[in-house]
Amino acid sequence: MKKRVWAALLAGAIVCASALAGGCAKETESGETLTVFNYGEYLDPEAIEMFTEETGIKILYEEAVTPEDLYTKYKSGAIEYDLLCTSDYMLEKLIQEGELQEIDTSSFEHIGNVGERYFEFSKSFDPENKYTLPYFWGTVGILYNKDKVKGEIDSWDVLFNGDYAGEVIMQNSMRDSYLVALKYLGYSLNTTAPGELKEAQDLLLAQKPDVQAYLVDEVREEMVAENAAVAVIYSGEAYLAHDYNEKLEYAVPKEGSNLWIDAWGVTKYCDNMDAAQKFLDFLCREDVAQMNYEYIYYSTVNDAVVENMSAEEKENGALIPPEEVLADCEVLKQLDQETTDLMNEYWKELKAD
Repeated sequence: MKKRVWAALLAGAIVCASALAGGCAKETESGETLTVFNYGEYLDPEAIEMFTEETGIKILYEEAVTPEDLYTKYKSGAIEYDLLCTSDYMLEKLIQEGELQEIDTSSFEHIGNVGERYFEFSKSFDPENKYTLPYFWGTVGILYNKDKVKGEIDSWDVLFNGDYAGEVIMQNSMRDSYLVALKYLGYSLNTTAPGELKEAQDLLLAQKPDVQAYLVDEVREEMVAENAAVAVIYSGEAYLAHDYNEKLEYAVPKEGSNLWIDAWGVTKYCDNMDAAQKFLDFLCREDVAQMNYEYIYYSTVNDAVVENMSAEEKENGALIPPEEVLADCEVLKQLDQETTDLMNEYWKELKAD
């Protein structure tokens, strides 16, 4: 069972975001400090405490909900973050903009625990593996309640055919919502063709009356509570949802989907690379990676942790996607500005009341 806990524990273990308002303090009376930006519930607070106890380096920690939220907050410059963890296409954008420093993983004591395949995956956004360290990975698919649907689900069609009107949950994330429509239509999720994007927009607009809600972190809870029949979800959340409610099953549709990779980067603001690399190497350590895996229950890049998984975990497609599933998946790429602007316009139209 996962160890993830809520705000009460976080408040005691992590310096809250308000402490960051004055900018990125590089040193305090107690010693070195790193300012870290990550997704919500994406790092075990006990691991943060352990790092500080072992190194004396204090972690100032802040969380974001989506890659876009994280990027906007980071680019505002209000806080000079030292390290951040975000998604593949957003990391590609940050690299292109010169926002990340190179990481010397050759100096890491525990880098051998990170599987080579994940560095290969990461080459789609970091071609020479210079700027990022893989963290967690997985797929996007459909979580469905076996008691509420007709048979097994194997297609994105279940979201669009009207059979479950009012019982559909979509992701409140532009790229995740459009990738569903694009793959269903037979297009690449990285298309820049205006006509293909218009087809995806028309499909999502036609679907909108059937959508109960557009959510991110709340998807798992809503499905566990049996408040919907089908939902677009990240694979790790699907695994956790099944842990709470065995009626819930996960499927990556036959039309293909997204293979996502979240990774760490060191920002241009960081002037203590030694401390930053200590933190990243710490995350590669088997016991720490095990802690984070048990806290998050997403697919880990740490092969040492994978080797120690139970047979049941290794056979679960939400944790270890089969190769035939990955063959039909794509990694999201950063799109050109014209395409991004068009998608932003479409997203505003879709989300308008």
